[in-house]
This record gives sequence, C-alpha cells and structure tokens, in this order.
Amino acid sequence: MKTVFRITQGLIRSIHADLDRPHAFAGERVGFISCRQSVQSGGLAILAEGYHAVADQDYVDDPRFGAAVSGSGFRKMLSLAYGDPINVFHVHRHECRGLPGFSRTDLSESQKFIPDFWKVRPGITHGIIVLSHDSAQGLGWDPVDRRPKPIDEIQIVGMPMRWMWEA
Repeated sequence: MKTVFRITQGLIRSIHADLDRPHAFAGERVGFISCRQSVQSGGLAILAEGYHAVADQDYVDDPRFGAAVSGSGFRKMLSLAYGDPINVFHVHRHECRGLPGFSRTDLSESQKFIPDFWKVRPGITHGIIVLSHDSAQGLGWDPVDRRPKPIDEIQIVGMPMRWMWEA
C-alpha cells in the first residue's frame, strides 16, 4: 500500500518560519502537523491541514536532545486529537540540504510517543516528518501492526506542484 503525504506551499512555509525561530535553550524547534487521511484504492493519502508550534514554555531543558517536549506540550496535541478525528505528525528540521535522515533519537523517541496518539485517536496513522531546507522524509505508524512504514511520497501542493521525495 502506497502512502502519500500532501502539504500546501503556504503551510510548509509557515512550518519552516516557526522552525527558524531561536529558543532560549532548545537547540531546535519542533511542532506537530494535524492531518486528515483518505484511504484510496491502493493507498493512503495523508492531507496536512494545520501546524501547531510547541509553545516556548513546553520545551524541557535537556542537553541530551536538540529539543525535548514536556508532557504539557504533548497533552495539548492529545487533547486536540481527542476532540477532532485527526492524524498527528511530529515535525522538526535537520539543518542540511537534500534528503534528511532520521537520527537514532528520532526513531527511539517517536516509538515512545506515537502509541499515546492511538489512545485518543485509534485506528488511524500517526507519524513523524523530518525536513531539510529543501526536502523531507516521513514515517507513518500503521495502526494495525503498530510499526513504522516509510511515507512513499511527500508532495507540496500549489503552483508549481513539486515532489520532495519519492521512493
């Protein structure tokens, strides 16, 4: 089954603008993308609809990580997902060009928090997106087998339409 993640140019610009902002102690900014999913013949389309920046006070000063989010920061997204049938994708950026990769920390920490989103919004895909300055890569956790699967395509929708990454 093919998974496509679609996001508008305006939304991706807003995300990059937020991730550009410095923080008092965190080495990087992070946020969440709210999405809707559509099951289509042969695949899954995940449609990004909103960006939710992590508030300054919801970062934890932990030098082991570029950014650490407090329980309060996660609860805000869990509450949003509880009240609205959305997919939640954690997003951050690696300061590079080209296809970014997931760090060991990205993978191990996301394994810990993705299951929390199924507690409030079961049966749908949640995941992570890592951006570079000109590309992106994503993983979506299948709600049935609860394993991460690569997102096959990330598409920026608008004029001109472009594909950031394709498997």
